[in-house]
Amino acid sequence: MSGEQVDVTNHDRLSALGQRVLAGGMVDREEAAFLFGLRSTADRFDLMAWANRIREAFKGNKVHLCSIVNAKAGGCSENCRFCSQSSFYQTGSPKYGFVDPEPVAAASEEANANGVTAVGLVAAWKGLNEGPMLDEVCDRIREMAAAGKVRPDASLGIIKNPRVAERLKEAGLECYGHNLESSRRFFPTHCSTHTFDDRLETIRHLKAAGIRICSGGIIGMGETWEDRLDMAFTLREIGASVVPVNILNPIPGTPFEKLAPLPPLEILQTIACFRFILPRQEIMVAGGRTVNLRDLQSMVFAAGASALMVGNYLTTLNQPVERDLQMLKDLGLDPDWEDHGFEGQVGAAPIAFKPRRADAPALVD
Repeated sequence: MSGEQVDVTNHDRLSALGQRVLAGGMVDREEAAFLFGLRSTADRFDLMAWANRIREAFKGNKVHLCSIVNAKAGGCSENCRFCSQSSFYQTGSPKYGFVDPEPVAAASEEANANGVTAVGLVAAWKGLNEGPMLDEVCDRIREMAAAGKVRPDASLGIIKNPRVAERLKEAGLECYGHNLESSRRFFPTHCSTHTFDDRLETIRHLKAAGIRICSGGIIGMGETWEDRLDMAFTLREIGASVVPVNILNPIPGTPFEKLAPLPPLEILQTIACFRFILPRQEIMVAGGRTVNLRDLQSMVFAAGASALMVGNYLTTLNQPVERDLQMLKDLGLDPDWEDHGFEGQVGAAPIAFKPRRADAPALVD
């Protein structure tokens, strides 16, 4: 703690805000700016202590676990500057088309055997339109739903036509992952092939179709804390059920490959601020936690996180699931694979889909 003392004024204000949120109140933008603006280590730990109380009050002792699987890899037409699967960059990321029924069925069986309720289909492309690919996606979703082994979830990009969202719902889709990625102001800095409004429109179509929303973003792309604040309030406005917080893991070959990593305490402070702003949402720490938080990974729960992405990510490694489960056990927390009430869970136990072509490169996470 470097001998720092908690600022009495900050301490009192934090206590007042924490007690208000615990009582069912909300923080406004000016108050959230105060939380993001805390700079001393002592104040940050005080902030996390209140975030932990809020997590316990609204989410209890359960930590929801989920994972994602690459159902279509590489060759994406979008130029997101953080993404190794964009066709704009040479990253060596694997490429293969949308998976066939057999590996999806096998993934569902494996998930069910592990006591997991959902498998999420994630595809690297701009989005879905009416046509043969939507038919194929709906077929996979229907097959998963009909088998009754797991709940089918998905993250399939931008949706411009509300009928597409309606067809996904009719096929049996319950939750859709669609990150805002950042604030409206910062968004053009990391993507120019589609807009922030395109993402908001997608979420509106999904909600109108009765599909739950898993939406968050990436921190560490060069944005300011004001951008993170704006993103958190937008997520509150759109009614996201689950909010993934990803931390940039710079991938060689992408424009962001040389960005400096965020300090771990800044990451933890961001999670705590999100918990104050979004007290009832599942806040899930997702991509980049192993690389960026290192020995401080277990502190995400003390900072207010209530969900964790386990298993490998789309193109990068995570730590072994067994280590995550031991971490939760050591903290006295309860891993929750089977709660059907988890609004917005996207994913399942770590499962590797195989490419449809026998000669295609294997999925390397």
